[in-house]
Amino acid sequence: MNLFRSGITLLLCLSSIISIANDTTLAIIPEPLSVIQGKGSYILPAAITIAAPATEEAGWVVSTLKSQLANATGKNISAGTAASATITLQTVSGEAATLGTEGYRLSVNAKGIVISAASPAGWFYGVQTLFQLLPKEIENKTPKKNITWKVPYVTIMDKPRFGWRGLMFDVSRHFFTKQEVKQFIDDMVRYKYNLLHLHLTDDEGWRIEIKGFPRLTTVGAWNVKKEGYFGTFPTPAPNEPKNYGGFYTQDDIRELVKYAKERFVNIMPEVDVPGHSLATVVSYPELSGTPDMAKQYQVRSGEEIMDWSHGNPPTAMVNNTLSPVKENVYQFLDQVITQLADLFPFPYIHLGGDECPKNFWEKDPEVQALMKKEGLKNMDEVQSYFEKRVEKLVSAKGKKMIGWDEILHGGLAPGAAVMSWQGMKGGIEAARQKHEVVMTPTTFAYIDYMQGDAATEPHVYSTLRLKKSYEFEPVPTGVSAEYIKGGQGNLWTEQIYNYRYLQYMVWPRAFSLAETFWTAADKKNWNRFAQKTEAHMERYDIAEKKYATSMFDPIIITTKATDGRLQVQFDTELNDLQLYYSFDNTFPDYFYPAYKGGALYPPAECFMMRVVAYRGKQKMGNMITITREELEKRANKKGE
Repeated sequence: MNLFRSGITLLLCLSSIISIANDTTLAIIPEPLSVIQGKGSYILPAAITIAAPATEEAGWVVSTLKSQLANATGKNISAGTAASATITLQTVSGEAATLGTEGYRLSVNAKGIVISAASPAGWFYGVQTLFQLLPKEIENKTPKKNITWKVPYVTIMDKPRFGWRGLMFDVSRHFFTKQEVKQFIDDMVRYKYNLLHLHLTDDEGWRIEIKGFPRLTTVGAWNVKKEGYFGTFPTPAPNEPKNYGGFYTQDDIRELVKYAKERFVNIMPEVDVPGHSLATVVSYPELSGTPDMAKQYQVRSGEEIMDWSHGNPPTAMVNNTLSPVKENVYQFLDQVITQLADLFPFPYIHLGGDECPKNFWEKDPEVQALMKKEGLKNMDEVQSYFEKRVEKLVSAKGKKMIGWDEILHGGLAPGAAVMSWQGMKGGIEAARQKHEVVMTPTTFAYIDYMQGDAATEPHVYSTLRLKKSYEFEPVPTGVSAEYIKGGQGNLWTEQIYNYRYLQYMVWPRAFSLAETFWTAADKKNWNRFAQKTEAHMERYDIAEKKYATSMFDPIIITTKATDGRLQVQFDTELNDLQLYYSFDNTFPDYFYPAYKGGALYPPAECFMMRVVAYRGKQKMGNMITITREELEKRANKKGE
């Protein structure tokens, strides 16, 4: 044991001398704590043997390992002894003091491959790293011939920076099947995520069976199918078929929880209240403060229901809130929370709290009476009253409530944790009040935003480029790290209609967030990460997974010069790209004018500008095509 600890210390010291950034053969995401590469490679034998402890959790890890190896290599794989095994999983007691429960040591030499960890989770993450060390053809779903299955000699010491490494999957706006949720879990664990936040309810659908409230799923889970730009659809006619949607039975949920557990992922449920509850009040109008109106409502299909012209909170055009006054609301939520607590072992239950409009509350005599009775000064304090009562319901089930940062307004419930999405401010405030915080700000972690120029991306109201996402630092200056549990990427699905497009939106930005949540801050390096991302794109090609190439796209900066002329500048996320452009409505390639920096002035008669990136003679990413009218519009908007 002492020798092992001494080895750890020596390896960590040596790793500080070795420059990983200069290595061109390893492309591990997220970047490990320590990598020491030797000379040579271990070649997998014709028959692979795996040695592991005879426990249920070890069996989960071995199953993952065998499945991937068998699918891609076609080799025979069987159990073996540690003395002669190709791959050995071994427990090292006391290692948790150094690498924690999710850390691991991966050693590859002429004798074979050994993954040492204090717990099965560590083995599992070591296996994910092993897959990334194997040739990219390991991503094949069927055996690939004529591949030398080799792993470089290497010693890796690794552990996560944060315990909460999450992705939020909105299955309410558009429903995704149980099998697609499993695929999402499989995709995320390859990059060492350990928390799946399921957004189960919203205005567009209630997605989980709750015993005793059948209309939540017979009515609340279905709307009218619309395709196009979400938020602009006409209100469905009463007779249009409401057959688009779906829900998970409680048995489905148990199956998903078990599936996730076998991959060392926790699932956190979210039921969004008191706003975002149109599907709920359509199902049970008596839960609304305006029940007669609610009887006329429909589950939202993408029509406009909010006025956002004055910011957050919005003004509701239909009352999509639960009443903060009625006792039947709290009785309903008590039953929902009881069943959630039974179905999901994870200690946190997310109860939303975001974007709750108050205009219907302001006109409600019962709300006014509540304010007088409880001494509440404003609508924020009315919501705080609601949140504090709900937090008590959660606490009574032995769980902890977490909500979006609006639950801070009007006073935070004593035991609540905060998920900070409106920048970092809410998280900073909550941490200073000594509440637990998960950082998930729009500025870095909203992976439903456009990834490149709006000229090439399906329209979303904002943009988040890969490089900007990589700049995310979850622990703000001046805030105690003990209150920052970690971070999360959020995937809202208003504009995401199918799983292929979902993959496009998630990857590669979720590579970036994975490295932020796992890797020590001083180990992050954008240039190195960009190189690794390109290597993983090749793996995704083989795996037939969709991803965005926006990191190669030109960045367009449009402004007005002091003399009123339109001026354009270009930029790139990667330093090794050369941009070529045209103002004559033709398609530029590397024979066209190269952008050398500074401002360009499109000729007055220019109708169309195009710009494209090359690496040498290879076209990279998308050609951006923008009309002069659009350039002028962008420039004028920036000047306002």
